[in-house]
Amino acid sequence: MNEDATQADAVQAEGPKILVVDDEQSMQEFLAIMLRKEGCLPVCTGSGEDAVKKLSSMDFDVVITDLNLPNLDGIGVLREARDRQPGTPVIMITAYATAKTAIEALKLGAYDYVMKPFNVDELKNIIWNALEKKRLASENIHLRRQLKYAEDMAGMVGVSEQMLQLFALIRKISRALSSVLITGESGTGKELAARAIHQTSSRGDKSFVSVNCAAVSPELLESELFGHVKGSFTGAVVNKKGLFESAHGGTLMLDEIGEMAVNMQVKLLRALQERSVRRIGGLEDIPVDVRLICTTNRDLESMVQEGGFREDLFYRINVIRVHLSPLRERPDDIPLLADHFLHKLNEMMGTAIRSISSEGLRLLREHRWPGNIRELENVIERAVALETGEMIMPESLAAIADAAAGPRPPVPGEIPEKGFALEDYLREIEKRFIAQALAQAGGNMTRAAGLLGMSFRSFRYYVKKYELKNDAGHGSGD
Repeated sequence: MNEDATQADAVQAEGPKILVVDDEQSMQEFLAIMLRKEGCLPVCTGSGEDAVKKLSSMDFDVVITDLNLPNLDGIGVLREARDRQPGTPVIMITAYATAKTAIEALKLGAYDYVMKPFNVDELKNIIWNALEKKRLASENIHLRRQLKYAEDMAGMVGVSEQMLQLFALIRKISRALSSVLITGESGTGKELAARAIHQTSSRGDKSFVSVNCAAVSPELLESELFGHVKGSFTGAVVNKKGLFESAHGGTLMLDEIGEMAVNMQVKLLRALQERSVRRIGGLEDIPVDVRLICTTNRDLESMVQEGGFREDLFYRINVIRVHLSPLRERPDDIPLLADHFLHKLNEMMGTAIRSISSEGLRLLREHRWPGNIRELENVIERAVALETGEMIMPESLAAIADAAAGPRPPVPGEIPEKGFALEDYLREIEKRFIAQALAQAGGNMTRAAGLLGMSFRSFRYYVKKYELKNDAGHGSGD
């Protein structure tokens, strides 16, 4: 068996494949031993011409080439590698470097330039950084393909089986005009799913109107939905069109419908049954044609049993059910989403962070994500703000790195010798956890309440009680 056949068989095994091009046999042997110890699979040659043949017949993760070679030199190998395997990093090694040759090699796309005699540890770092670049480049190509696939999904991103099934379901129900109920935890992207359903439907060129039922007081929600006439109540100084009228011919989304008061549910049910609305203080019924999409992070069936949600309204809105899985159940989507947010934030913040390190991605995949996609976006935004290099490192993901160690429940301290005021202490603990949940949820009171196992109304009461600032508002934000 010849040398080429032996090397071709060797690279079938697992491990990064490295092409080593150097006319000194001793240097080939040295680099081969070093690379094998690092778990790599070296393929060595002493000529540029032979290197080109190998580049034409085998795929490599990195090329290491001497600059000074007989006949076809290292620059020639670099050009051929760039043409045949454009995503493969090329590292130049030479004992006769000049500023001119170094600049030429880098301009032609060399990954890095190393002078002989070189520091072995430094060369190892360069090789592993180059391998990381190759891996991320390959992954980004895959990510971009998947992003293109999801372009008509209102910006929804995912490659997991759950998301592919969701995309298929959205395309299927786009032909119908029935009411849709979207369920899922806070932060899973329910509003994006609603927009995707609207955009892929025959009403995609008409209005998409939404209202957050948790963010509008019960007193104002009726006016928001149905409108009012001038003089119908204090402050009604002009006639106002409601959201049903604004969405005529299009889609109306009622976000977090589980937070709607029961008396308001009665009025909503009438509007859906009659396909008309009457403005507050008005005398005429106004016909409306809307497709209704409702979202909730609550168990409406249980609320029906407990009397917190009308059974007849539930059946009216639950014609087609769409469920969004939490992020912790679809870890394959995490790298894709993280990359999506990274590029989005680069544009917004004027940064140029190109990728996330493999250790950083490991931390992201292992985190439980109680806040789902919204929490992931917040984590990436914080990392972009903190990172000073071109790659997000684990240090910039300290918040989830700490969480990876597991939950740390509060532990009571010892009673001081002189005693203490227990009620004051408990109030302070309570206030601290309410504030922490609010901050962790990005100001979203619905999700913050869920983090503490509380109802939205109870949580809102404690926010007011402790006069906590909520700059981000208190909508659900899905």
